[in-house]
Amino acid sequence: MTDNSMICAGIDVGKSHLDIAIHPDDARLRVTYDTAGLKALDAFLQEHDVSRIGFEASGGYEWRLMVHLRAGKRPAARLQPAQLRFFAKSRLRRAKNDRLDAALIALFTASLEQLPALPDARFDSLAAELTYVEQIEQQIALVKTFAETALSEAVKRRHAREIARLETCRKARLLRLEKTVRDDCDLARRLDLLISIKGIGLRSALCLIIRLPELGHAGRAEIAALAGVAPYDDDSGKHHGRRRIQGGRERLRKSLFMCAFTATRHNPDLASFYARLRSNGKEHLCAVIAVARKLIILANAILIRNTEWTPQYQQN
Repeated sequence: MTDNSMICAGIDVGKSHLDIAIHPDDARLRVTYDTAGLKALDAFLQEHDVSRIGFEASGGYEWRLMVHLRAGKRPAARLQPAQLRFFAKSRLRRAKNDRLDAALIALFTASLEQLPALPDARFDSLAAELTYVEQIEQQIALVKTFAETALSEAVKRRHAREIARLETCRKARLLRLEKTVRDDCDLARRLDLLISIKGIGLRSALCLIIRLPELGHAGRAEIAALAGVAPYDDDSGKHHGRRRIQGGRERLRKSLFMCAFTATRHNPDLASFYARLRSNGKEHLCAVIAVARKLIILANAILIRNTEWTPQYQQN
């Protein structure tokens, strides 16, 4: 239920501007997305005695605002676009522009009983470095495609040199990222625990730590949902649809699936689990998804128990 006594601010994040709306008042403000604009934002929030702030995840543009708000005293939350989209539909809102979006965010922020916590500041630079590694990997895949279709041997050799350069860069960035993680005692322990699980390598373990900081601090159902491998019912009356996975964190899910593919061959417990599903008639993809779900739940349990993985642990 919306709390009309609470003054909330909604911020729509753009590339060059921030649009701010106050609920339940009708105050509005647009500022440039720079140091001067952030100072004007603080003054505007102070003027209206704002109690809490909501802003929408905006493809990475929101990071500077998040760092700024995290340093302040007012509670703030980064809201998912899907949340706001469905909220707008529930309010029968069809019109859309930056000013209206800010007002909608303010209204939705006021309706929340509890604000979701902002990400841990430790992961800001780690996430940026991991994204850079992922972008290098995308470049490698693209250049390999170019090399496969190149007609000239000279062009193929140039592509091969570029692939070698990118691979060297990728390895160097991963080593630097691992060192940064190991400089933090807590993260270093989490990394070692995850690597102890057969099927999870260094690259994937780094992704799990950085992209899923909730790992080891949440229940199994929540962790599966955050990873995007939780099955959802599709039933209505006499209709019983096929359960499907949806949502979750896309970059994380890709790494998790790679772990699942490896685990079906090299993890004794998960390999037998995969074989049992296949023998019961499950399709390959469905079985791999089940392995991925079991793997992320196992990783969560390992971190909670703070004990390295052994095959006997999974059998108990």
